[in-house]
Amino acid sequence: MHATIRRYEGVDTTRMNEVTGKVKETLVPQLRELPGFSGYYLIEAGNGVVSSIGLFETSEQADESKNLVTKWINDENFTSVIPNPPKITSGKVVAQSNGVPALV
Repeated sequence: MHATIRRYEGVDTTRMNEVTGKVKETLVPQLRELPGFSGYYLIEAGNGVVSSIGLFETSEQADESKNLVTKWINDENFTSVIPNPPKITSGKVVAQSNGVPALV
């Protein structure tokens, strides 16, 4: 599994509800259609900071999500709401837990 974390700073906090609504309504369905999609999470950290975590089977599939998200921001006219490019951390997931203890 491959994870990509994007941290957006300087997001217009007055339009946060609009952004999160559109993420649920239009972005997540598009991400679900990508090959290798395993999950997506959006985190509102406050003070104009929003982070997202995308999970895909391979790094190539995760890279494709970058193109989709960039296009989505432009298509939704959010370039003024999300004015700065994200800081990106991306790599292979080497440990994980889903919160459910393993059965013995």
